[in-house]
Amino acid sequence: MQNILVVEDDKALNQLICAYLSDNGYKPTACYDGLEALRTVENGRFALIISDIMMPTVDGFELVQKIRLTDSATPILFLTAKDDKTSQLLGFKLGVDDYLVKPFDMDVLMLRVGAILRRSQIEESKEICVGNLVLDKQEHTAYVDGEELKLTVREFDLLYKFLSYPKRTFTRSQLMDEFWDFNSSAMSRTVDVYLARLREKTAICDGFEIVTVHGLGYKAVLK
Repeated sequence: MQNILVVEDDKALNQLICAYLSDNGYKPTACYDGLEALRTVENGRFALIISDIMMPTVDGFELVQKIRLTDSATPILFLTAKDDKTSQLLGFKLGVDDYLVKPFDMDVLMLRVGAILRRSQIEESKEICVGNLVLDKQEHTAYVDGEELKLTVREFDLLYKFLSYPKRTFTRSQLMDEFWDFNSSAMSRTVDVYLARLREKTAICDGFEIVTVHGLGYKAVLK
């Protein structure tokens, strides 16, 4: 049974989410503000964190920022009434994995939870199979229809990142921070060049495409 932390100051909504999670085979833990959540994650392991943004004491943005200082792996799903582009961009930049705007359907939330946890398990397995493409992170190799696809180390890492989180948008600055060191002279234009090259090399792949999200960055979309 997978442990899921629910951070929501609306107690009725928190209890409803926890009830749905329990009914779907998960083990939820409820927290009602960001400070309580920080104390809870220090003492336990969670497969997923579901968090509101607007909360007393420590809001969702600060919560994610503090968690990501020591934990880059646990997936985080934002639930929020803040549906503006600026809030979404900040959330993804801080390291959230998905974003669901209130009001939302509980069945949709459960589908999002299942999808995020499946992606997390893929990341742990170190192998991704999408259509005719197989990526092996341990061997750092890519195969299309059994034939090796020649990728540079950085191209492989970029592709693995995108396919580990399909539909998630990665901003240029996120990609720069993760795949180019801070002393690099690379600019955001470098990201565009790499993505253009990666698209060209993966044109023969039939299970996905890398698309541009105008004003934000890039994401992989499964076919």
